[in-house]
Formats: sequence, C-alpha cells, structure tokens
Amino acid sequence: MSNQYKKLLWCALAVTTLGCSKVNEYKDIVSSDKTKPDPVTNVQVKNEAGAAIITYNLPRSENILYVQAEYMINGQTSRQTKSSYYSDTIHVGGFEKSQDYTVTLHTVSRANVQSDPVEVTVHPDTPPYLQAFPTIETKADFGGININVLNELKANLGIITITTDPVTRQHEIVNQHYTNGDTITYSVRGYDTIPREFGIYITDQWGNISDTLLTTVTPIYEEQMDKSKFNGYILGTDVETGFGWEIQNLWNGNTGSPGYHTEQPIQPLVWPAVITFDMGQAAKLSRYTIWNRGIDGSGNWLWQAGAPQTWTLWGRESDPVDETLPSGPGAPGVGETSANGWINLGTFTLPAKPSGLPNPQYTNADLDFWNAGFSFNFSLELPKVRYIRFQCLENASLTNNFFNIAELTFWGDPR
Repeated sequence: MSNQYKKLLWCALAVTTLGCSKVNEYKDIVSSDKTKPDPVTNVQVKNEAGAAIITYNLPRSENILYVQAEYMINGQTSRQTKSSYYSDTIHVGGFEKSQDYTVTLHTVSRANVQSDPVEVTVHPDTPPYLQAFPTIETKADFGGININVLNELKANLGIITITTDPVTRQHEIVNQHYTNGDTITYSVRGYDTIPREFGIYITDQWGNISDTLLTTVTPIYEEQMDKSKFNGYILGTDVETGFGWEIQNLWNGNTGSPGYHTEQPIQPLVWPAVITFDMGQAAKLSRYTIWNRGIDGSGNWLWQAGAPQTWTLWGRESDPVDETLPSGPGAPGVGETSANGWINLGTFTLPAKPSGLPNPQYTNADLDFWNAGFSFNFSLELPKVRYIRFQCLENASLTNNFFNIAELTFWGDPR
C-alpha cells in the first residue's frame, strides 16, 4: 500500500471523526510592528492518552496571531501545532509512549516574529495504539486467521498483518486494516490448511508502531458452495414470488437485475417474510455475500425500497419441516434452534451508506460499496446445514411488506 493511499485512508478516518469542523488557517497578516511579542504565561497541562491539552494566558497584545507548539513525538519525528489567538488552549498529540516530553511554546506576531520560548513538560497517558495491542486475540478461521481487537478510545488505528512470503522468505505485510471502530473483528483469508505463522502489530496515524504478536494457526478448509446444486424449496409459510423475479435468480451468477422479488405488497401480509432454498449438499458454512438491487432501468434502489435492512438466516441439515419462524425478543440466539429445529445462523444488518447522504443521493464510493456486495461471517461454532431460510425482519424503506435480493454466494466446508 502506498504512503499516499495510507494518507487518504487516514484523512477519511479523520473526516469521519471530526465531521465538518472548521479548520483555522494561519496566514501571515502584514504588519510593520517587529516588536517581539511576550510569551504565554500561567501554563497548565492536562494529560490524555497519547496527548496533552495545554492551557495558558495570552499576552495583552492585538499583534498576536497564534501560539505555536513544537515537540518530538518519538526519537525521530517532530510535530508543530498551532492555535489561534482567539483560543487559550493548544492540543499536542501523537506521542509514542507514556513518558515525559518537552513542548516548546511560542507566541507569534502578525509580522511573524516569535516570542521567547516557554518550555513545558507533558507526560501523556498510554497512547491508544498501545492500549489496543494487549487486547489482540486470534484464532484459526476458514482460509486464514480471525483477528479481534478492542479500541475503546475509538482512535484511528491500523491493524497490520504479516506472514512469510513464499518468494522472499521474509515476513511481508499481507493485510492493512484501518479503522476507528471500538470493536474490531475481521479475517485475513486465502491460505492453505497447513500451519502458518502470522504476525499482528498496531500503528497509528503518526507512524508509531507497537510490538508484533506472533501466532501460528492452521487455516480451516473452505470452498465456494456449488450453485449448480441449489434449488428452491418452498414451504407453506414462504411468501409468494412477484414480478417474475424467481428464487433461482439468487444463484445464477448475475448480481444485477432481475433477482428475487416477493409480491409487493405481500398478500395477505405476513411479516417477517421468509423464503427457503436447498444448497444441494450439507456444509459447515464460513461466510456469505449478499448483493441487493442497485441501479437498473427502473431507477435507483441504493439503500432504498425492498433491500433487506435486517434479516436472520436459519438452517438445518435434514428434514426441512415448515414452521412460522420466531423473531424479536425471546427468539433463539445464534446456534440455538426454533421449536421445530431450525438453527439460527445469525442476524445481520445492511451496512450504512459510507457518505451518509440522504436518499436518493449517493457518491461513486457509495455505488462501488453497494455493487461489491456485503459480506458476513458465520460463527465457527455452527453445525453443518443444507437447507436455508432467509427471514427478512425489515426492509430499507421500513414499509415491511416486501423485499428483494439480487444474488447470494456462500462459502464453507462441504466435506
């Protein structure tokens, strides 16, 4: 990954965190007053995780433009932070560890003349990337390794995975997961079912790097489920098909329209609405991807209309008996069964639109995100299943009287 791309990722995370906050600009203002400004006084420090907030009294002068802080965040990197003369506070951050650091403060005049320096010692608390490092947990996953990290401060972090490259025989970066989420769970896949050593370390937006956790796991076998074996399996409580968008379209390899569509509205209305199909073979499922109706000849359906908003998948290996599946409070949890033996494989939610724009507005990034499909993992503790019931709990329009899907793809171990 290039440094330029990393910067773009960090910028995107910063926008997510800071929203549309105004950024002060410190443009030189022409002044003929070359008098050296007085320094700040009454300096106070409040230490934070990897950072500190410094407050002070400004000198009584209309010629002050800003206050500047200069400091080293580690043994190699220096930073410079500025604060407007309208403020009595400056934030310094990006420190590598919890220890003493010297911050030098200058007031700067409108003629770009600096005051005498004022040195202040800060002692930041343990920075977020180091707080997150001991929380790393790993386990074998289908085709690779599953990684879990707690980021309680919701800081901008990079979770970096390395493993031995077959050509260089050296540890090389194979995945870079940038996030400011508090609970981080994801998998790195694409590996054979033989023991493999992985390393995981954490970095932050200032380039600080934790130690590396080394662990050896044996990836679990997985393959894409053979769609040629899929068939519909209509049960009495399944909803009716609408508009000729048949259930077979869910596994025809076409992620565009037409897909599957219920009646609209479902008559008589029974909600949550359920459809059932047979994968043709039992498998311990690892993950799946769902594609929803996007932009076609009849309009823009991104995050709208009949796209499932929340849904539950149910499965069983044999004897697909019918029943009205439970939902809501008191319904069986993941891995638990309904009254007639359907296993809850998980309840899932449509990811939010990255741009946050109101419908029907969208960006190119939103469209790419939608068209790529949304992928979800299954619990490693689930048993083999063959028959699947898709239970739509809400649709994106919240009319809750129809739903549609373009394509479904499953992965797992059918052996």
